[in-house]
Amino acid sequence: MAPFSRAKDPKLTPLDALETRTPQEIAEHFGVDAEQGLSAAEAERRLNEYGPNELRTTERESAFVRFLRQFADPLVYLLLVAIGISVVAWAAEGAEGLPIDGIVVAVIVLANAVLGFVQENKAADAVAALSAMTATRATVLRDGLMVSVPASEIVVGDVLVLGEGDAVGADARLVSATSLQVQEASLTGESTGVTKSVDTLDAPQQIGDRVNLVFKGTAVARGVGRAIVTRTGMDTEMGRVATLLDATESEPSPLEREIARVSRTLGILVIAIAVVVMLALVLVNGVHSVAEAIQVLLLGVSLAVAAVPEGLPAILSLVLAIGVRVLAQRNAVMKDLHSAETLGSVSVIASDKTGTLTKNEMTVREVVTASGRVTLEGVGYTPKGKLLAPSLAVLAEAALVLNGGARANNAQLAKVDGSWQIQGDPTEAAFLVAERKLEAAGPIPALERLGEVPFSSERKMMSVIGRREDGTASILAKGAPDVLLDRCASEYVDGSEVPLTAERRDYWQAQIRDLAEQGYRTLGVALRDADECECDAFDDSCERDLVFVGVASIIDPARDESVQAIAEAHGAGIKVVMITGDHPITAARIAQDLGIVGAGEQARTLTGAQLDAMDAAALVEAARDVSVYARVSPEHKLRIIAALREGGAIVSMTGDGVNDAPALKSADIGIAMGITGTEVTKQASHMILGDDNYATIVAAVRQGRVIFDNIKKFMRYLLSSNMGEVATIFLGVVFGGLIGLADPANPAATVVPLLATQILWVNLVTDSGPALAMGVDPEVDDVMARAPRRPDARVIDGHMWSRMISIGLVMGVVNLVIYDLMLPGGFLAGMTEGVPESEQLAVARTTVFTSLVMMQLFNALNSRSDMSSAFTHLFSNRWLWISFAVAIVAQIAVVEVPLLQSAFGTVGLDAVHWLIAVAAGAFVLAFEEVVKVIRRRVIHR
Repeated sequence: MAPFSRAKDPKLTPLDALETRTPQEIAEHFGVDAEQGLSAAEAERRLNEYGPNELRTTERESAFVRFLRQFADPLVYLLLVAIGISVVAWAAEGAEGLPIDGIVVAVIVLANAVLGFVQENKAADAVAALSAMTATRATVLRDGLMVSVPASEIVVGDVLVLGEGDAVGADARLVSATSLQVQEASLTGESTGVTKSVDTLDAPQQIGDRVNLVFKGTAVARGVGRAIVTRTGMDTEMGRVATLLDATESEPSPLEREIARVSRTLGILVIAIAVVVMLALVLVNGVHSVAEAIQVLLLGVSLAVAAVPEGLPAILSLVLAIGVRVLAQRNAVMKDLHSAETLGSVSVIASDKTGTLTKNEMTVREVVTASGRVTLEGVGYTPKGKLLAPSLAVLAEAALVLNGGARANNAQLAKVDGSWQIQGDPTEAAFLVAERKLEAAGPIPALERLGEVPFSSERKMMSVIGRREDGTASILAKGAPDVLLDRCASEYVDGSEVPLTAERRDYWQAQIRDLAEQGYRTLGVALRDADECECDAFDDSCERDLVFVGVASIIDPARDESVQAIAEAHGAGIKVVMITGDHPITAARIAQDLGIVGAGEQARTLTGAQLDAMDAAALVEAARDVSVYARVSPEHKLRIIAALREGGAIVSMTGDGVNDAPALKSADIGIAMGITGTEVTKQASHMILGDDNYATIVAAVRQGRVIFDNIKKFMRYLLSSNMGEVATIFLGVVFGGLIGLADPANPAATVVPLLATQILWVNLVTDSGPALAMGVDPEVDDVMARAPRRPDARVIDGHMWSRMISIGLVMGVVNLVIYDLMLPGGFLAGMTEGVPESEQLAVARTTVFTSLVMMQLFNALNSRSDMSSAFTHLFSNRWLWISFAVAIVAQIAVVEVPLLQSAFGTVGLDAVHWLIAVAAGAFVLAFEEVVKVIRRRVIHR
């Protein structure tokens, strides 16, 4: 055997032209038994020695580069220029003392950069954790058992077990293939699947013609197979084109685009206001020195920087990341952050029944044969329970049904660590469990499988051919009873084959209907003897002239939590749609049990055949009323989604099979089953259910609405608070002179309510902390008590704009009143009596400065709800109160600590002035409380 050494050969193998090598050569070369796979210990050794099976991704920027990028903003550039000019002016005037303004602004710019860097890092870490949670998995043979492992842990020599819907985890040489077809469009661009074979090719071929190889990044469209891994990671064919994947750029989401649009609009408006303020100061006061010019410039730039919410995108990403992490903790894993914003708008939840609305604990409950019925005791996958039969003849017939269902089967049942576990389809596993319950009645006949025609959603059946111990061959088939009956010519009755007459077909249809009305899923089993030529060339043409042996009824009990979740969805204005391959009668009965339709109400059900007879317009109309779709194929799901979306709905759709992938991709929120879903389905989805539970979908929708509400909260807070800053400066400069406000030391000059450093400080201490805290705010209003958000609804609508502008104006007016109280010449002057004339302006500014901080903190309480009082769940968000405490302590320090006083132009305040500042904040809270009371009365009128 040739040595296996990646260190000597970066391709992981010295073998070229793998398609010309036999499976035996490949197995010998890589030191693996194709029937047993690698041992767990050997697989671990190879993984440690040769590294994970991963494609190289674009290297993450260094921390230093990411930190420097925080300064890459035009407004920050202006501040940096202003700092430079300030320092130059200080030097030109003699460089006495320190350039306080320049230093303070530089420190604030640095602090903002640090905050942005931390927020960006946290969001990036959350995305990385999300990628780990949604990583592709693969089934491999280890120590003779099929085990599911992350695709990154596949090693050269592993034996891949491939089935319909699996993502191929690495490049591999096939050692077995049955009706195996692989979609290789990701590598070749060909949309049609490639039919695979184990035959060894005579000469090397181009990638599209290497029919005995499978490649990483492709998907199994149908059939089953096994293959020995020959290359992993960057040595695969997909690794050769990995650079193309690195170049792919994601498009901004609608919310990102709206935030960018708001930021641009607000930026233009604020810059215009800043220019007006600067011009007003120049025209009224004049500019008599470089220092004064610098002060005017710094004020204008600071106003623009503070008012434009340049931190919105970073806070948005972090809030979405935190929300997505909460969803993941509740078994709903979003594959990208911005799908969470769509989740809260879902108006239709279209769901599979099995495993989502039900427990996915498939159990054979009854077997119906030509002579009677057998009842099986026990539930779940533990093979314990008696078979209750009226006679030995009926028991023998039932045994044939269960043996046939267990042989036409690709699932695996094994006892692991003391508990029974399944690998594969739960319905198939139910037959394995039921067959083991037969062991008490006698030995189970062995069958050497020779070939298979796999199950597909279109065929609704599967069949195998195998050789019995006596050397004879049999064909065994399992599938939907009505489909199977069409392929049968006779039936098995008391040990004999008798013709299947029209009367007997009616009998079987009646039995199937009776089981369906009881809510059972039904599967039929048929068989016949096979001849040698069929053993050599077994395909679907052999599925004829079968002998029908009976029907197994399988129960999958509804989840108790599904009933409550469906009621909650209905209360939230969400339409619940059930899509199933079951019989229409079974589907209607389960829909009633689950509450999808009202008690005593007849569910309107559409079948796949009826869908085929409808044109697009008719289906759009029907989809408005239909809640149950039965006997549908995955192709029908695509039409159902299109019809619902055409009708104006935001649709979530669940799926698990490979053919569900197009439907999931076209849905607004495609949801893949995390337990039973195929890897292809998971790749096509937006969300993966960790527990395949319908209640998790509804809980995720609730959380999606909370996330969206929180986004609106911090946007309402940031924008209205920033408008308060703009209004304070604008009203103070423009109207201060009109009402006679003046600097006692220079009565001819118009006074500015805030200094540039003070504006930047307010932005620093009140923006990031409270905004982030509101991003994780618990539910204040009952988000499921209102209808879904309209698809065309703006995040910031006209009502929200009016509320933000009104709050901003209230802040500006209140600060103007406070300023008027503090300075001589105003209508209400008098609060600075006893204050030295040289300190009156500083006291006034410090009071306004502190009032603005308090108003913004109180405004955070207002912003938690558009309708509910700020006192609703007042203390439910501890992070908000922590951010308040940090901001207040910081503000006290800026006002009272001498070193910071000189840096920010503040002076110490007495109790009266602190009380005025707090009262100003309380006034903003009271104003909004009154507005909310009026709005609640108007809406409930």
